[in-house]
Amino acid sequence: MKFAGLSAFPLVPMTGERVDIDAVARLVARAAGAGVDCLGVLGSTGNYAYLDPGERREVLAASISAAQGTPVLAGVGALRTRDVLRHVADAQAAGAQGLLLAPVSYQKLTDQEVFDLYRTVSQTSDLPVIVYDNPGTTGFSFSDELHGRIAGLERVSGVKIPPPAANGAHRRIAELRHVVPDGYGVGISGDWMAAEGLGAGCDTWYSVIAGVLPGTALRITRAAQAGGHAEARHLSRRLEPLWDLFRSLGSLRVVSALAEELGLVSAPSLPLPLQGIPDAARQRLREFLAGARLEDDV
Repeated sequence: MKFAGLSAFPLVPMTGERVDIDAVARLVARAAGAGVDCLGVLGSTGNYAYLDPGERREVLAASISAAQGTPVLAGVGALRTRDVLRHVADAQAAGAQGLLLAPVSYQKLTDQEVFDLYRTVSQTSDLPVIVYDNPGTTGFSFSDELHGRIAGLERVSGVKIPPPAANGAHRRIAELRHVVPDGYGVGISGDWMAAEGLGAGCDTWYSVIAGVLPGTALRITRAAQAGGHAEARHLSRRLEPLWDLFRSLGSLRVVSALAEELGLVSAPSLPLPLQGIPDAARQRLREFLAGARLEDDV
């Protein structure tokens, strides 16, 4: 399976120290019902690093049940390969259609260690694997040579890349296409860069905002897929107050505040020690919501 189009990454909100499974199911069902192409469960927005194995299984089961047949990509990252493989087995048993794997570490990993991790997972599971390139979180930076080696592994079918520099998407995607096989999926993260990335040839938008505002994200995605790249950029620019908050405070904190403001989750919704955005930023978010036209999502 090649994951393409709009991949929504719903929150996994907390109530105190417990996962709010009912809210997880509502958010997943909301995105699936809006028509997103696939769902990314237990990614960074899904707080996977803060959950124990039992909580991750619970989230995955609830999400797949609520997905209404929409394909689910399950995050399986963990510090030890042993634990990654346990999450892989759980994802496969639960009915996920793909795996999203970041090279999570405490000690800095070498290229060979990362390659061996992906090789082990690709040899263990029948599911397609998406490489999660997220240096801001993992501290590991993929070289293009390593991307090429990993892309040659059986069942590794695509990559979720970090946002390129402004106006740099065409060059970055061309560089990556040069080292990976034909048909290899290239997806963009960093929501403020999505319109540019889709216009530059990305197959997928791995979207934080689509987990809370799926209709808004779908309009941008469908415009780009139809060749309306100027329209997609225009629609994205309307969200610039939100993107500015994403860039300055981090997408997880902002999207959790957004979900709280829309009444989709209870507040506070982040796992401690994470805390919500400052009061001044929350007021900016409220002003954005008051002025934005988000008819399909609110």
